[in-house]
Amino acid sequence: MKALGLSFLLGLLSATGFQPLGLWPLTILAFAGLILLIERAPRMRSALALGWWFGVSQFVLGLNWIATAFTYQAAMPAWLGWLAVVVLSFYLAVYPAAGIGLAWRWGRANKVALVLILAAAWIVTEYLRGVMFTGFACGLSGLVILLAGLICWSAGLRRNLAFGLLAGAVLIMLAADLRLTGPGPDNGELSGPAIRVVQPNIPQEEHQDAAQEEGNFRKLLRLSGRPDGSPRLILWPESAVPYDLHGGAAGGLIAPVIGPQDLLLAGGMEVATPPPGAAAAAYNSLYLLGPGARILGRYDKAHLVPYGEYLPMRPFLTMLGLSRLVPGEGDILAGPGPQTLNLPGFGRMGGQICYEIIFSGEVVDRANRPDFIFAPSNDAWFGAWGPPQHFAQARMRALEEGLPVVRSTPTGISGVIDAKGRVAARLPQHEEGVIDTRLPEAAAPTLFARFGNLLPLAFALLLVAGAIAVRRKTR
Repeated sequence: MKALGLSFLLGLLSATGFQPLGLWPLTILAFAGLILLIERAPRMRSALALGWWFGVSQFVLGLNWIATAFTYQAAMPAWLGWLAVVVLSFYLAVYPAAGIGLAWRWGRANKVALVLILAAAWIVTEYLRGVMFTGFACGLSGLVILLAGLICWSAGLRRNLAFGLLAGAVLIMLAADLRLTGPGPDNGELSGPAIRVVQPNIPQEEHQDAAQEEGNFRKLLRLSGRPDGSPRLILWPESAVPYDLHGGAAGGLIAPVIGPQDLLLAGGMEVATPPPGAAAAAYNSLYLLGPGARILGRYDKAHLVPYGEYLPMRPFLTMLGLSRLVPGEGDILAGPGPQTLNLPGFGRMGGQICYEIIFSGEVVDRANRPDFIFAPSNDAWFGAWGPPQHFAQARMRALEEGLPVVRSTPTGISGVIDAKGRVAARLPQHEEGVIDTRLPEAAAPTLFARFGNLLPLAFALLLVAGAIAVRRKTR
């Protein structure tokens, strides 16, 4: 029980490395402590329990923002949000438990082999976590575990050598951190077309209030400004347009802000024809509008949020009185997947609406590589922790794909990220404003852009091969 309690505390500590706290050295130390606990686990059941409690506490703290979403849904009590966080964490903790179980089973006889297998297993189980049951995204935890293992290994070496190894590892991590957190490119360094990112600062309770619909929409129009004769790409948040864009009324309101050489990207809902006997349905869409508010193209969100955009097991859960977090009776329908839209005068755009941007390797059409990714979102649901985590995930996709990412949200964090993951401009949470800048250029396709998640999986296989070699050498 003492070891399980310590594992629980280490899981909490590991979660502080993510945004908004960003205390990543504590995450490495937490994994070092976890490795020491795994080494001492007397049986498989003990190792699995260590991993499960570590995962539970990490996810409960890291995903606390999910509970905030329930405060905006009158059909369900707010306390149900915390129950949802705990239940989800119980499920997600299965993956770190499985990774630790594999490491204990095949690596417990040798400390180096244990670390290598743990890193490999964590990569694979996180990948599975990202694709099973609609998925929950993975990260660079394999490298974190290797650094944590270096701490454990060097503790048994002579002092000077251990200090050198640790200092080198820390310097590498600090260099990477400074590269991403240092100043990004300014407008003088950007040579792409002019863009205006709009953040209207409309809280979720106002966004859901039908009485404030018109006022909110007019705020978007005001912040978009008037055409000045030069080409502009105007970018609005997810679900920004509350009206049917196929009707004349909405077009008449929007048309004055779109000049002859301008384009507007705006989130809205596309009503769909549901199957016979099904509830009303729609697509969560991103519209490309040209002069006169003419619809030139549309992207439909493909990776939907369970319980947010559709209700799994609808008949059963409806009978229990549960509903979707987003108001409405019907479900959102899934689009066909990543697509590239041609924006005349502005290049090619890959659309990723909100939650979709977190899924590594699934954000672009590889057969038709875009010049940038636009990720409109509505993070107003998710308290203080959700938006910084979402913005950090968008930066990771920029780094992986070698593509700029632009985000527009109602309440923040909106921003422009270059192809190296650096922040060129941003608007903080709960602030009304616009970003007037130029679109960063795309980089050459990265290795990840070419091979996707085959790369980390191949790395996991390499780690397993290393562990096998170590075990054979020490027999």
